[in-house]
Amino acid sequence: MKLPSPIILASFLVGVLYSPNAALAAAAEENRFLCQGHYHSEDEAVIQLERLLATHRNLDEWKRRRQRIKGQILQGSGLNPLPKKTSLNPILHSKRSYEGYSVESAAFEALPGFFVYGNLYRPSENQGKRAGILCPHGHAAGPAGGRYREDQQQRCATLARMGAVVFSYDMIGYGDSRHLGWEHSHKQALPLQTWSSIRALDFLQSLEDVDNERIGVTGCSGGGTQTFLLTALDDRVAVAAPVVMVSAHFFGGCHCESGMPIHRSYNFETNNAEIAALAAPRPMLLVSVGGDWTKNTPRVEFPFIQSIYGRYEAVSQLENVHLPNEDHGYQSPKRQAMYPFMVKHLKLDDRGIRDRSTGLYDESATIVEAPGQMRVFASQMELPSHALKPGALVSFRP
Repeated sequence: MKLPSPIILASFLVGVLYSPNAALAAAAEENRFLCQGHYHSEDEAVIQLERLLATHRNLDEWKRRRQRIKGQILQGSGLNPLPKKTSLNPILHSKRSYEGYSVESAAFEALPGFFVYGNLYRPSENQGKRAGILCPHGHAAGPAGGRYREDQQQRCATLARMGAVVFSYDMIGYGDSRHLGWEHSHKQALPLQTWSSIRALDFLQSLEDVDNERIGVTGCSGGGTQTFLLTALDDRVAVAAPVVMVSAHFFGGCHCESGMPIHRSYNFETNNAEIAALAAPRPMLLVSVGGDWTKNTPRVEFPFIQSIYGRYEAVSQLENVHLPNEDHGYQSPKRQAMYPFMVKHLKLDDRGIRDRSTGLYDESATIVEAPGQMRVFASQMELPSHALKPGALVSFRP
């Protein structure tokens, strides 16, 4: 069990003795360490990055700071120590075969009774071990939101057609999770999603056709946050492409990204640009646009993260594609930027997919499925008997 800090405990005890609002006072003390939304001005973010760079002068010092950042994420999210890994009990069914790829409905248990729902995309041809790619989604809602979105299906199918085994999975309260009664407002959304991504790596690596040394992850918006958090915490991620999310002044607009104190404590501070830098020296692509909080990436966040890659003499492993006339999302121009990066670093085969004259990747073979086709369970009645009830608090400890 995570013990409260002495100051928070003292605040609570004072509240017990002198106020009927003790719990509210303790909660307010916790909340003052939350960095949410546009927490900094753009100028303040630059100043903070300068402070963060001043904390290390060489690679050894950076590695020590790297461990502190990881510790802050885990402590702030309530995942320190990490939960015990229990049986995944994977479920795969309803394989659909299309031109160059297949799709299956898939689920596993991240924790006993807590299911992660998704779709597994595979190349049609069996040619031995394949790269594995995780595709978390963003906060676009609605009955056809989340992993059901056309742009999500487009990138998963196209990556599969180029030889990757791709797992597209739900945030809590989206897709199948929403269909089966869970809400994204669940108070444990941040730790549940972070732990689910770690277990999704376990799920990919459990598949016989996945090469455990070639694991990538890419998502946009809230899925971009999941991308850089997972990459920061789990060195099994070999290649990362967070899209329209790495910002020094914006800390995420949802409680699943910034609703717990992962960025600040009494004697420590970090931000999402520095967290993303924990990917170094592994290959990472930052896709940024002019129409959201990544508008400054080429002159602010990218040079900062480059300096960290420079500690490893690995600057060439970091890339930025900036699209000044684009808005937030994972629309075609962002996918077209991501594909060649994954092809290069995960050794995918884009023959017959990439037009050599234009450099564009052909997505026309993708069959966009309806949500009903993609679901793992049609209703709660089909869930295993030990499945947790929607909205239940989940125990991270045995």
